[in-house]
Amino acid sequence: MTQMRIHALFTVDVWDGTDDEPVDEGPVTGRVELAKTYTEGDVKGSATGHMVTTQGPGGAAYVAQERVVGSMGGRTGTFVLEHRATQVPGTDPVTWAGIVPGSGTGELAGVSGEGTLGHGTLDLQVEFAD
Repeated sequence: MTQMRIHALFTVDVWDGTDDEPVDEGPVTGRVELAKTYTEGDVKGSATGHMVTTQGPGGAAYVAQERVVGSMGGRTGTFVLEHRATQVPGTDPVTWAGIVPGSGTGELAGVSGEGTLGHGTLDLQVEFAD
């Protein structure tokens, strides 16, 4: 097994959101179709995925999965990245990102890892199955 710290930058190319039907006094929920380009760092390629969101006066949260196609740490293939965040008013968001187990293909088959995703950045501690 080879371990590596991954840092990558990305841009959001598509953000197509739709709110669900409102519920009296309930938070707004919705769905987002997204596409990204990983432009710099240890991940290069593109990603498409889906997100579900909830936002209201007491806080907000999302969970998303995206399939990344390209290279990571010099190895080519695909993997599915799951990420989520929660935020309570007046605090910094709590974020998490991880590779869905068994989702790697090509030279990324068997890859695992977790870390954080921020505005335009991805940081993961990964382990490659050599």
